Amino acid sequence: MTAPPRLLRALPPEDRDRLMTLAREVSFGQGERVFEERGRADRFWIIRSGTVRLDLRLGGRRPTAVSSLDTGDLLGWSWLFPPYEWDFGAEALSPVRAYEFGGAEVQALCDGDPVFGYRLLRVVTEILASRVRSERTRLLDLFAPHAGQG
Repeated sequence: MTAPPRLLRALPPEDRDRLMTLAREVSFGQGERVFEERGRADRFWIIRSGTVRLDLRLGGRRPTAVSSLDTGDLLGWSWLFPPYEWDFGAEALSPVRAYEFGGAEVQALCDGDPVFGYRLLRVVTEILASRVRSERTRLLDLFAPHAGQG
C-alpha cells in the first residue's frame, strides 16, 4: 500500500476527512491537457497515480516544460488567489488518476472553519515553498557553471 499524499499526510485526521468529503475521483489520459495557462483556476488535484508536466508558452508552437509532478503531489494552487488564473499549463505525461477538489467548495469550508482553513493553507504553503527551493537548486545547478562566462 502506498503512503497517502503529502497534503493529506500533513493534515490532522479530522481535517483530512473533512477535505476528502469534497473530493471526486477523476482521470486524465496520456497527452490530455489538464488545464491551460491563463485559464480559469477553480479547482485543484491530488495526484493518485501518474505524472503531470507543468509548462509555459514561450512563443513556440509547443509549451516548454517547467517541472513535473508525480503520485502524491498537489497540482494547482492558483484557485487560492486572484486573479484565479493558472500560471502554468498542465499535461498528463502518463495516464493519471487524481482526487479533484472544487476551489469554491474548499474556500467555503475554510471560511466556515478558520482553524481548518489556517491548517490547510499552511500545508499548501509549505508544499509550495518546498517546490520553490527545489526549483532554485535545479536552476542553480543548471546555470551556475556558466555564471561569469561571457
